[in-house]
Amino acid sequence: KSGDLAPRKECARTWQAPLRAALPQIETTLLIGAYAVGHYLGDRQKATLTETINHYEDYLPAYFPMPHPSPRNNIWLKKNLWFERDIVPILRARFQESLG
Repeated sequence: KSGDLAPRKECARTWQAPLRAALPQIETTLLIGAYAVGHYLGDRQKATLTETINHYEDYLPAYFPMPHPSPRNNIWLKKNLWFERDIVPILRARFQESLG
């Protein structure tokens, strides 16, 4: 089990829509961790977070799923070297491109 508590349900209901409406030019939303992936992708996510991240192209350009950057995820990063090797450079390039 993780040490993090799930986000409170009223937070997404209260803040997500107004925040996104105030930022109408969002091109890509980083979905960081299982809670964000579940909230935004719902039934579109794959069977596991790892599989969802590995198939990030299925969710572009609107969403880019990622693991939570927690020290507890160091084991995940060591088991999934493809993430830093293959996915992180793509993410960096996408956002460098958006900065002009």
